[in-house]
Amino acid sequence: MKKLKRTVVVAAAVALTCSAPPCRAQEPGSLEGPPASKAFDTRPLFDTPRGDGRRTMGAFPKNLGRNFVGVFSGQNLLPLAVGAAATVSASAFDSGTKSFLRGACDTCGSTGSTAGGAAMVPLVGVMFVAGRFAPQGRFRSATYDFAQAMIVNGAYTSILKYSVQRTRPDGSNNLSFPSGHTSTAFSLAAVANQHYGWRIGVPAYVLASGIGLSRIEKDKHYLSDVLAGATIGIIVGRTVARLDAERPAKKRQISVGPATDPHGQGVGLNLSASW
Repeated sequence: MKKLKRTVVVAAAVALTCSAPPCRAQEPGSLEGPPASKAFDTRPLFDTPRGDGRRTMGAFPKNLGRNFVGVFSGQNLLPLAVGAAATVSASAFDSGTKSFLRGACDTCGSTGSTAGGAAMVPLVGVMFVAGRFAPQGRFRSATYDFAQAMIVNGAYTSILKYSVQRTRPDGSNNLSFPSGHTSTAFSLAAVANQHYGWRIGVPAYVLASGIGLSRIEKDKHYLSDVLAGATIGIIVGRTVARLDAERPAKKRQISVGPATDPHGQGVGLNLSASW
């Protein structure tokens, strides 16, 4: 009888299991990636870690909404302040920069304007489709973020353009501020830098800068327009890459079921909670 009573008491104990995210070692090639302070420079272009659970077609609208709101996070206050200060300071050099670059390289201006404008949308679209067929890895994730960044950046750039109504240097319209070509190029460069580190990020930023300068050479923007566009692009690109990489929040679940002791004797109750 005593043995049976002890069995029943043990089996009736309630087990509470807390399955909060454990502290486990990072798997090689995991999309969780290294700490933000380390650049992603060592892994191949098409690595094959497991899926990150967020960058899916079904979650595209939800992620887009998160990224629109995420632009206003506290992490963007410093780059926004630096960019705003640079833009205001550059306004004093708008005329001088325009005179210096105007006609300096007609071919460069045309090429940069095309690369940062009409060619950018189909390029990102093709990369996005290619990424959906690619194995899980940085390329697949980066192309997803490129598409998200282009949409978010385009929306905020357009809002500012139609709100500020600054006349272009050539007088063609009132959509000079900020430079859309520049903001798009810098948003994609920021995403590339977040995924691939400085070895890809630096050339991408150099190309984006060239596109911005080409807009001044084409007499479509002032220096301050370009710096404002670069600020917006960097903030959007970094925000998208950061938020899209976050794991989806686990749903809180509580389950109750029958239980026995390790010997299969007695009857008890098992309570499991996860969050």
